[in-house]
Amino acid sequence: MTRRTIITVLDKMIAQDLLKTLGAVWTVLIVVIVSRSFIRILDKAIEGRVSSETLLSILSLKIITTGTELLPAALFMAVLMVLGRMFRDQEMSAIFSAGGGTGTIYRATFLLVLPLSVMAANLSLFAAPWAETEAVKLLQQDEDSSDLRGIAAGKFTEYSQGDLVFYVESISADNVMHQLFVQTKQQGMPGIISAKTARVLDLPEGRYINFEQGERTMGKPGDLDYVFETFTEYAVRIEEKTSAINLKIKAESAKTLWLSTTLADKAELQRRIFIPLSLVLLTFLGVPLAQTAPRGGVYGNILIGFLIYFSYGNLARLSQLWVSNQTIPAWLGGLGVNTFLLVAGLVLLAKLHGWRWLMITFKTKASL
Repeated sequence: MTRRTIITVLDKMIAQDLLKTLGAVWTVLIVVIVSRSFIRILDKAIEGRVSSETLLSILSLKIITTGTELLPAALFMAVLMVLGRMFRDQEMSAIFSAGGGTGTIYRATFLLVLPLSVMAANLSLFAAPWAETEAVKLLQQDEDSSDLRGIAAGKFTEYSQGDLVFYVESISADNVMHQLFVQTKQQGMPGIISAKTARVLDLPEGRYINFEQGERTMGKPGDLDYVFETFTEYAVRIEEKTSAINLKIKAESAKTLWLSTTLADKAELQRRIFIPLSLVLLTFLGVPLAQTAPRGGVYGNILIGFLIYFSYGNLARLSQLWVSNQTIPAWLGGLGVNTFLLVAGLVLLAKLHGWRWLMITFKTKASL
């Protein structure tokens, strides 16, 4: 009695090639897309609305959310690239001559795709919403505490919604500000403070600016009632803002979306489920698509793959919008686009091997 190997050397070879190509393509896509988002966040950091310490944290969270959304596209391209190269190098001819077939290629590819789809489901349903929530919280907390961040020497800077206007001549290495001119407004009364030095103090009672060796003038313009003071130390408290955190629908938990009766929430839940499901369907479509142009070069079918993927992505987004607007029922929004992708894969298989082969194959598998 012969012992049958469950995972063959061919399975490992194709799965490893797919994994390496997937890693390279996925990395490139993430770098390109995340860079655009990071530039917008960097603008906020330059304006002082986001601290430099928060930048790396937000970048890491954006990689999780963006990487999850780009995983189907990266896998689809990897399947077309790896299998297309194998056809060009006549490796597929050798496999078919040795008794292998389309089922052999499917087994090797799904050796990687099935566990990858499980990982994508966890990323899409749990990790990505958590990352989106944390990113929103970090941005909100930084914008609420943005007062006194971004003070630069030689320029006027406005804080506390116009209650403080700073001008600092220089800032030393120990964060002490020198030669300050400050316009303040306390209890509706405008004033001007000039001081030799100042520093920010975080005390249990709150955050203060402690001015040293200066003068203070208080009074309304046009009135004769002015107050002139000379001080050794004078502290001004900075009011802390507390804004409500408005989470986007992408940050809602999967449990909340599942229990919700809102159509927009159902559409968002469908979008998240589409990600792991599209890994399986795009791979099912990619295997016969890679075989349609064996002499078209390594990437001869990449253009067709792009058109198919973007059509699928646009139809998925359109389906989500239709479900939210009650144009179509929720069940049709979940099945329609994915059924289209499944039918397209079956048509390509039938074009390669014939409908009769396809029916015999399905009957054989169903009888096992």
